Amino acid sequence: MGFPGTWMTESQSVVYRVVPKCACSTIGQIMYYSDHGEYFNGDIHDAKDGLHKWAHEDSKTPISTVVHGHESFAFTCVRNPYSRILSSFFDKICGIQRNGRRYRGNLVPMLIQKYGIEVGGEDGKQEFDQIASFRRFLLFARDTVRWRRPMDPDIHWSASSGHVSTFIVNGGRYDQIFWTEKFNEGMQGVLDKIDVAHPVSLDDVPRFNESADHGPKRAHPVEDYFDDLSKHLVYEMYKRDFDLFKYDFENPANKLPIGEIDLDEIHAKLGD
Repeated sequence: MGFPGTWMTESQSVVYRVVPKCACSTIGQIMYYSDHGEYFNGDIHDAKDGLHKWAHEDSKTPISTVVHGHESFAFTCVRNPYSRILSSFFDKICGIQRNGRRYRGNLVPMLIQKYGIEVGGEDGKQEFDQIASFRRFLLFARDTVRWRRPMDPDIHWSASSGHVSTFIVNGGRYDQIFWTEKFNEGMQGVLDKIDVAHPVSLDDVPRFNESADHGPKRAHPVEDYFDDLSKHLVYEMYKRDFDLFKYDFENPANKLPIGEIDLDEIHAKLGD
């Protein structure tokens, strides 16, 4: 299976396992800058060179060699499950994608028909009941994760622990896992451990959230979207994420972790 979702600098200074909706655009651009002294002009997900990616055939061998030999510092970044699934809804379901179209073609029309959600009209800019629509989307997301119907779970709302685990199962080992909510602290910890051609000042890094302006703005605090049933559905999907990455399931208003990540625990529990 190899290392899907894995990126590595061309200089092989660092290896990163992408977890969707967890600052991956910013991390990719920082990696690109550390090698080239400039940011990629566009969405880093579209970059065909300047960064090794497992999806590129000529990157598979160097990534495999470095990861199996643990020759470079390896890390990933995770996010609170409540804010991550909410972000997926506003970006992928309500938002217009950078190609000018809806995400995954007929996905949104199917959700409107079968689950009764609203998405803010054709352009995602009209008023709608965000809370009611999100909770209906949550039922759909749970159906995909639990029963793989009406489709397999999308990478943007499948559990972070599932993404993290493939790297371990296939022979990799993480040196660091940090939280999106403490991004600068965590990313600085990575930069302090690696040699880079071009030093990165995290305070000067632009925001690279390509999807931020493509859909409706969240109108309410995170906790308002989650009633008791919603919390139950979230726990059903993301129990391992809460447990391993030390997030607060009981309080959706608390986006910050409530404990320290234990790398040995993660490797033991996700390495099966």
